[in-house]
Amino acid sequence: MEKLYTKDTQAIFWNNNTSAIQRMLDYDYTIKRKKPSVAAIVAPTSGSKFEKFFYGPDEIMIPTFKTTAAAKAAQPQADVLLNFASFRTAYDVTMEALDLGGFSSIMITAEGIPERLARKMNEYARNKNVTVIGPATVGAIAPGAFKIANIGGTIENIVQSKLHRTGSCGLVTRSGGLFNELSNIIAINADGIAEGVAIGGDRFVGSVFIDNLLRMEKNPEVKYMILLGEVGGTEEYKVIEAIKAGKITKPIIAWCIGTIAKHFSSGVQFGHAGASANADAETAAAKNIAMAEAGMFVPESFNALPNKIKEVYEKLKAEGVIGEIAEPDMNVCPSVRKSKEFICTISDDRGDEATYAGFPISSLATPDTGKGIGDVVSLLWFKKQYPKWATDFIETVIKTVADHGPAVSGAHNAKVTARAGKSVVESLVTGLLTIGPRFGGAIDGAAEYFKYADDNKLTPAEFLNHMKKEGVPIPGIGHRIKSLKNPDLRVEGLKKYAAAHFPSTSLLDYALTVEQLTTSKKENLILNVDGTIGILMVDMWRALGYSEEEINEFISSGTLNAFFIVGRSIGFIGHVLDEKRLQMPMYRHPMTDILYDVQEAEKI
Repeated sequence: MEKLYTKDTQAIFWNNNTSAIQRMLDYDYTIKRKKPSVAAIVAPTSGSKFEKFFYGPDEIMIPTFKTTAAAKAAQPQADVLLNFASFRTAYDVTMEALDLGGFSSIMITAEGIPERLARKMNEYARNKNVTVIGPATVGAIAPGAFKIANIGGTIENIVQSKLHRTGSCGLVTRSGGLFNELSNIIAINADGIAEGVAIGGDRFVGSVFIDNLLRMEKNPEVKYMILLGEVGGTEEYKVIEAIKAGKITKPIIAWCIGTIAKHFSSGVQFGHAGASANADAETAAAKNIAMAEAGMFVPESFNALPNKIKEVYEKLKAEGVIGEIAEPDMNVCPSVRKSKEFICTISDDRGDEATYAGFPISSLATPDTGKGIGDVVSLLWFKKQYPKWATDFIETVIKTVADHGPAVSGAHNAKVTARAGKSVVESLVTGLLTIGPRFGGAIDGAAEYFKYADDNKLTPAEFLNHMKKEGVPIPGIGHRIKSLKNPDLRVEGLKKYAAAHFPSTSLLDYALTVEQLTTSKKENLILNVDGTIGILMVDMWRALGYSEEEINEFISSGTLNAFFIVGRSIGFIGHVLDEKRLQMPMYRHPMTDILYDVQEAEKI
């Protein structure tokens, strides 16, 4: 792997750290990335499906998921995990991601992960060929391409430190705070960095100095490297061995901080967990001497580091190794931004022509387009382009449920309201308000209960017993008039269409085995039209590739009832217009049709 990140790299962000995510997106906008660097957020306790963030002056929606597995399944192209879990959870989150696969690198911000677990985690990642940055890190950056969370600081500091575009230096350090300081020093004395990694301050980190320097050796954008080590550990000696073996040939400027430790009479623990010398070779002074002897450019002190950077940079530039870097055009994030109150993901009325899920209305509306109302429903309700067999089925359902005569509650209400002199809209609404559990709701119920039985592998007899225990009549079973001897032709038509056009009808097949059992008890306990529609809708969604969870969500949100609402609205309007056309008078229910049982009120 020559480069850790590119301008196409996307990450899954574990834990909804909104400020860190916003900084990543501000960076994306500034460097003119085509797509945001954060593809998904894992927020186990959140009830939201997305979070809004600013992307320049506008806003974008980033999907949220309960688990890493769900986020990765939805965003398979995201190959970086930014693990912002606490030290109590970070190990488990990392191990789960490694088992899932598909991640090239994982950054862990938590510090204090038990060392035994850290070593186990790091070894497991190496075996999986996954680069782990951290624990206890602020992350890494590929200037002009991708940055992790808060590394580099504010946008103003990033631009000042030339982290908005690719430079010539590869920077590796333990310290996140000093990473930002060094970025600024490099920008002042050279042309910025091409790739930078803060490997983390814990004693056992995933990728160490040698891992990152060997990668930078292969990165053609990196012309020289800077290694900022510290007192404690022996990782710098691995770099020395690589230089001696000829594995690293690019110039390295190096310094180990903590040389003051030699002035103390006993071992001193510095800020990082790993910053403690347990042997002479682990002291900063010893490592600085060894690195200089290996041919690295080691300054006399940290204060002399800027001059050393300038010296090496000017030398490489004079030799033609480093050329001039053109400053790219940048976007500027507005200082004042206002969050929008409404979100629309199905249609857009901006521009010359409104669109349905990205399709201009003119491309769908007229007969010559070959599109029907089913296509419009699939776009506006599901944001998908359904195949013709599915859109034709949707239209079949709408036509099938359009009306069922004037006696049903909805039509009755609409007719009574129309006769009271109300408008078409007011009359329609009174009819629609009757749609619910007892009128139209059987479509939802049939889909829900039959799917539950099928999902749980219940036999027809077990299903009937389950519904009996629930105290619920089986939705979608039974008809007042129709029976096995007098079948409902609407049901026969739907079944015939499904047999001819559906790729499979597993739930319908199951429902028909249930019907065999119910009709053996009473022949009018047939699968009725509401049941057939609800069950075939599930079969349709399964054939279209929706997950069982997505189908359950359609059912619980009332999507099936919505098909009944749209279809029956046609009939309700017809009855309202019929009343208007006939100029029917105000309706009063005949007293002979009312059972009066009015007792004298008891005095309290």
